Amino acid sequence: MMKYLKIFSILSVMVATQSCLSADEDPVSVPPMTGSEVNVEVGGPTEPNQVWIDLSDYQNRSINKRTDWDLGFYTGEEFRVIMNGSLAMTVIKIPNATDISKVKEADVQNLKDIAQVGTFDAENMKYIDNPNGNFLTQTSGIAAIKENDAENPIYLVNLGREIPSSSNIGAGSVSLSGDPRGWKKMQILRAQNGYKIRYADLNADAANIKEYVITKDTEYNFSFFNLKTGSPIKIQPKKKNWDLAFTTFTNEVFISPTNSAGSYFYADFITTNTLSGVGAYQVNVTGSLDQAYNAFKLKDVDATKFVFNDHRAIGDKWRTTTGTPANPIPFVYSDRFFVLKDAEGFYFKLRFNRMKDEKGNRGYSNFEFEPL
Repeated sequence: MMKYLKIFSILSVMVATQSCLSADEDPVSVPPMTGSEVNVEVGGPTEPNQVWIDLSDYQNRSINKRTDWDLGFYTGEEFRVIMNGSLAMTVIKIPNATDISKVKEADVQNLKDIAQVGTFDAENMKYIDNPNGNFLTQTSGIAAIKENDAENPIYLVNLGREIPSSSNIGAGSVSLSGDPRGWKKMQILRAQNGYKIRYADLNADAANIKEYVITKDTEYNFSFFNLKTGSPIKIQPKKKNWDLAFTTFTNEVFISPTNSAGSYFYADFITTNTLSGVGAYQVNVTGSLDQAYNAFKLKDVDATKFVFNDHRAIGDKWRTTTGTPANPIPFVYSDRFFVLKDAEGFYFKLRFNRMKDEKGNRGYSNFEFEPL
C-alpha cells in the first residue's frame, strides 16, 4: 500500500515537488490532487462487512466479514484486549472462579441475562468496551492483563450474534442480529512478547481447555483471534494504513442527555483510527451544501475542533436511521460535511452522499473526499 512522506505540511510538499528537488533527489509522493468518490462495500441490509479505508490509497481498501474475529490483542507496551463490537459481544467476570476447567454452564446461567447488549440498563456498559475507543484506560470489558496469572479473572464471553441469512428485508430497513453465536469461558494471561488465551465451551473439562499464544506484531495496532475457529486472523490494515472504518457498532444510547440507557447496537457506523493519530470534526452548513463544501479550503481548517480522543468523531453523525416526522425514511444529512486529518498529517474534506442503493436498500454507502 502506497503511503506518503510528509515534509512540514502539504503546502511545502507541493512546493518541493514543483521547484525544490535537485536532479539526484528522489521524487516525493503527494496525495491525489483531485477528489474521489467511493462506493463502500458494506454488503446490503444485513451489513455483513467491515470496510477499512485509507483516503490516501482508497482503492486498496480492506474488507472482512464481521464474524471473522472475536478478540483484538493490543500490540503496544500495555496488555489490553478488545472485543468485536460489530457483533454486540460482551464479557462478564465469573465470580469466585479460579479454575477454568471447573466452570460449568450451570454456574453461569444467571449471568447470561446480564451480559447482553440492548437491555436499556445503564449497568450493562460494564460488559462492553468503552464506546469512545479509549480501551487503554477503560474499566469496562476485559481488564488489563496482569503479570501474575492468578490475578487474571475467568470470564463468561457472549459471542454476540451471527450475520442474518435472510435477504427478504424491506427497503430502508436493516437486519443486523441473527442467531446467538453462543458462549465461551475464557482466561487471558501474559506470554513472552504477547498473550496466552485459555478458552473452551462452558462444560469443557480440563482435557478440553484450548490454549493459544498470540504474539504482538507491532506493524499492526492489534493481533486478532477467532474463538470459533481457534485461529489468528489479519483484520485491520497496518497501523497507519487506514483512516475510516465502516461497521456495525456497540455504542451507548441515552434517554436524555444525562440519562444513559446502556449499550445499544448501531447500523451504518463509522470509526476513525484515533490510535494512530487520525482526527476528524464536523462542519455545519446553512444554505447550499455544494457551495459550502466546494468553497472549503485548507485555510478554513480549524485545528482546535479536531477530535482525536474519540473514534466516534464521525460515528452516526452523518446519517439518521429513523428519519424525521416530515421524512420518516433513513437518509444522509445534507447540512454537514467533515474534515479529517490522517496519520501522516494530511487534511481531507469529505461528504456523505447515500446509505442506500437506487431501490432504497440499506448497506450501500457512498462518500466523496478531496485533499486540502
